[in-house]
Amino acid sequence: MDYYIVDAFTDKLFSGNPACVCVLEEALTDEVMQNIAFENNLSETAFIYKNGTNYKLRWFTPSFEIDLCGHATISAAFVVFNHIGCDADKVDFETASGVISVIRKGDLYEMTFPKRIAQSIMPKPDIAELLSFEPLELYSERDLYVIMENEEEVKHYIPDYAKLKKLNSWLGIVITAKGNHTDFVSRYFCPELMVEDPVTGSSHSTLVPIWSKKLGKNKLLAKQLSRRGGILYCECCNDNIKISGNAVIYSKGSILL
Repeated sequence: MDYYIVDAFTDKLFSGNPACVCVLEEALTDEVMQNIAFENNLSETAFIYKNGTNYKLRWFTPSFEIDLCGHATISAAFVVFNHIGCDADKVDFETASGVISVIRKGDLYEMTFPKRIAQSIMPKPDIAELLSFEPLELYSERDLYVIMENEEEVKHYIPDYAKLKKLNSWLGIVITAKGNHTDFVSRYFCPELMVEDPVTGSSHSTLVPIWSKKLGKNKLLAKQLSRRGGILYCECCNDNIKISGNAVIYSKGSILL
């Protein structure tokens, strides 16, 4: 099968978040897809194949399947639009989180994501101890969202994964604050894998409603402050979230099964 490695949420190589996109002729078994994702050892491997006028899309980390992934969706759309002969400017992906549409708008790829509203929870001493700092606010959804004082605190935070692993009620830990030159900034840690994700589209399904309410605006510019870094153009709509970003291809090859 053909595969492509695409850097998403960036317009230059070696930044943003890389994902492998595998183009299938038909579905593979879960075991084979998981083995491929493990072999690739990227944060996400996406598998796509045609299903009528739409595409089936699934996302796998090296360890498990995930229910929503932004950068691998943009990467998949980039491949569909630029490498496998799609003449339209819209593609619909059938996923575990419903149908996700991606529209090509010049150099940007705009995803329509579900809006995931987090519940505010009380900061507790045990959570503060595991985070290694006292959060301003905490929000709970798929991930734990931690509000910090400013961009500098987010930028210079050093995760203690041994502690963060004990926050096992959530998939990931997101730290965030108002940005200096963007509306907000964030970083995403996956304690189970002991890694920081470079740019996390799915977390913005929850970050955007939080910051839209705090800042009193629907269109927001977001930056993820990982070493690779990435920019996300976001809009908080009534029923969903729109997230746009650039993408650039790094490599193309074949997987021999």
